[in-house]
Amino acid sequence: MCEFSLRPLRLKLSTRRTLRFAEEKQILLLIMRTHFLFLFICISCSSHAQKKEIKTKIYPDEKLVTEKYLTNGAHKYNYFSREWQIYLDSAIQMNPTVAYYYQQKAMPLFKQRKYETGIPFLNKAVQLDSLQYIDYQAFMKCIFSKDYSGAINDFKLSKRIKGEYAHVMDHSYDFYTGLCYLQLNDFKKAVDHITRSIEYTKKTSGNSWVHYLDLFYLGIAYMELENYQEAIKFFDQSLAVYTNFSDAEYYKALSVAKLAKFDEATELLKQSAAHFKQGYTINEDNVYYEKYPYQVFSYFFPTEN
Repeated sequence: MCEFSLRPLRLKLSTRRTLRFAEEKQILLLIMRTHFLFLFICISCSSHAQKKEIKTKIYPDEKLVTEKYLTNGAHKYNYFSREWQIYLDSAIQMNPTVAYYYQQKAMPLFKQRKYETGIPFLNKAVQLDSLQYIDYQAFMKCIFSKDYSGAINDFKLSKRIKGEYAHVMDHSYDFYTGLCYLQLNDFKKAVDHITRSIEYTKKTSGNSWVHYLDLFYLGIAYMELENYQEAIKFFDQSLAVYTNFSDAEYYKALSVAKLAKFDEATELLKQSAAHFKQGYTINEDNVYYEKYPYQVFSYFFPTEN
């Protein structure tokens, strides 16, 4: 009788133990979940606080930093000097939110042809103030680093930000875009953009305000398309604005030769060589640092024995 009566009791005890274990397991899982949730909330609050602190961090006044580290610092030295870079580094450290400091650090690096070193600083300037520096970056890519596809994209963005017919470094966006397409051998697009630049100038300011380089590069584009008569027409128009322009004379000579006018071409080459020696070439400010597309060199001309 005793054995028979104890069996249900053992079953009840076993069941109770199982239930208790299950309850303890659930409680443990609940504690762990609560712990992880608490940690997650703490981390999120900490991250939010850090971001808020970064956003609201107050830097020294821009005018004071500029006066100390640029006006009375970097700008007292040649911009190729080590001191220039050191002062700009200090200015950026004091106030890293000023786009101008990054542009000033990048500019001499580009003029030393250290494009890969300079481009991150120029990118940062654009990031901080795209309205001010997006077209400047496009210009630097076109004339300095020769990133023509990148320049075209930046000029497209510049048009959206600053307007279809805005200018940078004395020329229209279409002018520089045309140069980029010339260098990418897409001569029809070069004609389209440079023509648009010329027509807008004529419409807004009159024929006399058309730049000699617009006319010169339109002549180059037509020459590359083997339309030599049209090329000569625009080289002549360029020469009417800039007398003795040796680059226009040189490429006009090549175009005239293509029309089998060899005597005239020979005289033009001699004339071009003489004017080149006298310094009548592309006279843009930055030509001191970089040659412009199709600009003539001394070795273009035959030497006399």
